[in-house]
Amino acid sequence: MAAVSMRLPVARKAVVPSAPRGGEKHLVAPGDTITTDTGYMRGHGTYVEEEKLIASVAGAVERVNKLVCVKALKTRYNGEVGDIVVGRITEVQQKRWKVETNSRLDSVLLLSSMNLPGGELRRRSAEDELAMRDYLQEGDLISAEVQSVFSDGAVSLHTRSLKYGKLGQGVLVQVSPSLVKRQKTHFHDLPCGASVILGNNGFIWIYPTPEQKDEEAGGFTTNLEPVPLSDREVISRLRNCIVALVTQQLMLFDTSILYCYEASLPHQIKDILKPEVMEEIVLETRQRLLDLEG
Repeated sequence: MAAVSMRLPVARKAVVPSAPRGGEKHLVAPGDTITTDTGYMRGHGTYVEEEKLIASVAGAVERVNKLVCVKALKTRYNGEVGDIVVGRITEVQQKRWKVETNSRLDSVLLLSSMNLPGGELRRRSAEDELAMRDYLQEGDLISAEVQSVFSDGAVSLHTRSLKYGKLGQGVLVQVSPSLVKRQKTHFHDLPCGASVILGNNGFIWIYPTPEQKDEEAGGFTTNLEPVPLSDREVISRLRNCIVALVTQQLMLFDTSILYCYEASLPHQIKDILKPEVMEEIVLETRQRLLDLEG
């Protein structure tokens, strides 16, 4: 008979709101009146009724000069040029791959928009087209950059840099894209011994930090060596820390993940997902981030 974990009810601690500098966010629900001032321009997530600007989605109000829009708290990924994404190959087509990137439509990776194995620079031939499934096949995970966005919202990707390409061994965590903070770089080698790719599309890849970067491979040689137990434990702890941060609606970036990892060290990996432990470590993480800002 399987063991069952039982916990007594405990009084929950008051959560300190993680307000950005300059005051708390203005949160609205569908149907809430944002403003009655007629001088504002209507942006995404809003509509006008009886000279009132009303929210059509639940989220945070953002103002840019006279433009008012509502950024939804839970939404599909809307691609922007230059975004870093993690995606899964779903279909091999003529001269292109279809990629699932958590957006409304499948993204596209053209054969001409990727590095060939070994980093060769040449025109793509019929032999390359026949060998497409040798490069990437259904189910493979890749990291890529958004090259362009089509008129219907679909995204075109490219992997023309050696830092992008096929992903090897690791763990994929799916979160809401609105919780991933935009930064200059989304590839982080954390001091705890693992690395993360924070995809703007809400797909987060955690993997053991490679001892040496293999620049010759062009992102196609997959290392299938057994991952040591110590690395697996670090990856599992990071994964549970990210789940805890997402549950408590805290933004994900390298510092918040590292602080949460350090706060979780007194606890066992499996205990991090217990609600009371989750609240404790996220509260400590939130306080350290506020101290850092102050």
